[in-house]
Amino acid sequence: MPRRRMSGQVVSDKMDKTVVVQVVSTKRHAVYNKILRTTKKYVAHDEENAAHEGDWVTIEESRPLSRRKRWRVIEITGR
Repeated sequence: MPRRRMSGQVVSDKMDKTVVVQVVSTKRHAVYNKILRTTKKYVAHDEENAAHEGDWVTIEESRPLSRRKRWRVIEITGR
């Protein structure tokens, strides 16, 4: 089974080898059909400490690395 991938923006890089990535997704309201933007934050592992605040990154699902880290930074797509 392939691992899920998402792209988002780094909102915090204060931890060692860890970044917080904010992913924005859109969904349609069930009754009113209005498009809603939802944001969710994921804690991702960044082995080289390469990603910094404001960067756009791609994250991939992985095995649990700590209590909250279940994602890994695959690539930095934009600075």
